[in-house]
Amino acid sequence: MIVIGADHGGYKLKEEIKKYLEEKGIPFEDKGTFSEESVDYPNIAKAVASEVSNGKADIRNINM
Repeated sequence: MIVIGADHGGYKLKEEIKKYLEEKGIPFEDKGTFSEESVDYPNIAKAVASEVSNGKADIRNINM
């Protein structure tokens, strides 16, 4: 499972990355943001980091 997130400045790129992951059949979870509306990035970074630190996010054994 890959966990991704971005603030409003990275929203468009995050959406492109999601398309790539979907095309490759790579499982992911999107922690936000879900629009180009201004948002505080630390909240999203914390959500992504929490998933990494608790072991939910894992890139091992994924062929990209």
